[in-house]
Amino acid sequence: MKKLIIALMVSTFSFSAIADDAWWKSAGAPYGGTVLQGITENTPPGNFAADVLAKDFEALTGIKVRLENTSWDQMYDKAIKDMEANSGIYDFVYIEQDIVYSYLDRDFLVNISQSLASNPDIVAPNVSMDDFTTFIDYFKNGDGDVFGVPMEAFIKVYLYRKDLFEAADAKAQFRAQYGYGLDPATTFGQWRDNAEFFTGYCAEKGMECWGTTVQGHTGHPASTYEFLESIAPSFGLYNWGVSDDYQSCVENGGQLNGGRAKAALNFWTQLLPFAPPEALQSTWSEVGSSFAAGRAAQGWVYGENAAWIATDTEKSAVVGKVGVRLPPTAEGVMQQAASGKGYIGYFDGGAYGIPHSSKNRKATMLWLQYMSQNEVQADWAIAGGRITHKATYADPKVVAVDAKSDGYFTLMRDTGYLFAGAPEFPFHGAGRGAIDPFIYKALAGEITPEDALDGACQALDKVMKNLGYQK
Repeated sequence: MKKLIIALMVSTFSFSAIADDAWWKSAGAPYGGTVLQGITENTPPGNFAADVLAKDFEALTGIKVRLENTSWDQMYDKAIKDMEANSGIYDFVYIEQDIVYSYLDRDFLVNISQSLASNPDIVAPNVSMDDFTTFIDYFKNGDGDVFGVPMEAFIKVYLYRKDLFEAADAKAQFRAQYGYGLDPATTFGQWRDNAEFFTGYCAEKGMECWGTTVQGHTGHPASTYEFLESIAPSFGLYNWGVSDDYQSCVENGGQLNGGRAKAALNFWTQLLPFAPPEALQSTWSEVGSSFAAGRAAQGWVYGENAAWIATDTEKSAVVGKVGVRLPPTAEGVMQQAASGKGYIGYFDGGAYGIPHSSKNRKATMLWLQYMSQNEVQADWAIAGGRITHKATYADPKVVAVDAKSDGYFTLMRDTGYLFAGAPEFPFHGAGRGAIDPFIYKALAGEITPEDALDGACQALDKVMKNLGYQK
């Protein structure tokens, strides 16, 4: 498993750009009027790229960037279909970290390292791959060549409402009811007690809030990702419970339906009575919106939402009330993560890559270099809670927001190595799709968590066998 050591490790290949307007105008002149079509997810980082960076890039180079910001499922579907058909609709596409191995396996993407080496006239002078955190390593092949330029990277954290947890009457009531002090959760039992307590506390106060978020959509892969990438690892189930010889059922050496997995799914589904009513229709976006609206006391929240929830008074009702911590973990998990034998949760993010079918490769490479400048990273980090460059952590703007967001960026810098990206499964999409129905049914209460995981491992094993991974 590749591990992310954000502040210390660097990659070896470099390309460049410079915050010199004259260079960009000269480099962009041959491609003036070119229109680049891209697709990305409708998230804070994607919106910043479209609303700010693309406009600035056009003003300098004359190259227009039309960035289609859409839902996750539409983004994924449209990009795949375009690359499969080799139709050339998109000059660049968003590459989720967890799907990049499938794209490389299917040879969808241009080798950016080789392309820049072959076209020195469009290699701008001061943007280096060494400027990136090691998150960029997820978008390299075995030779170390880059196939995607990171545009976001963030961890999934435990957010909690400081105002609720610090309320004197809440503290007194909680101790009387549970026999110990009220604090942000460091164990799963404590999370459950907090969730139950605040659901009742909010109701007594006439407040529209519940005890916890649950990213539990019963018809969207977001719920499967929540389980596989956040809940399960925190219980000590890594890499979907798939063994080195591609088995996921316990009877054949896998762990997807093992004790840790079943404990994780039971814990998670048993939080639903204490979650907002929208929980079963919530993806990562709705969870962020629910927390920002003050509708939950605690929850797993993607880092791309953490900064704005904590600081943006126009979008968030809980500014100044947000606490940030690492999520709870089962016994031994933290030690496994620290030693490189496991991980406590998902280091999420993505990159922009160029399909082979792109009709404007050189102009697109200029765009990817432009967004890779150190100079544009701080505002992007503040807008989207993401950091892809090592130097961004020390930028004064980011340091100021870090103080207002209870040290979110510091937490990511100092503990990022405990998190990991998705496993290197070229069958990622098909495998996750096989698991989806069982997670949906467990969340809906149609089957037990035990039966769900017994069925999920059998379905996943079938996919891996049909694709030739199992002997």
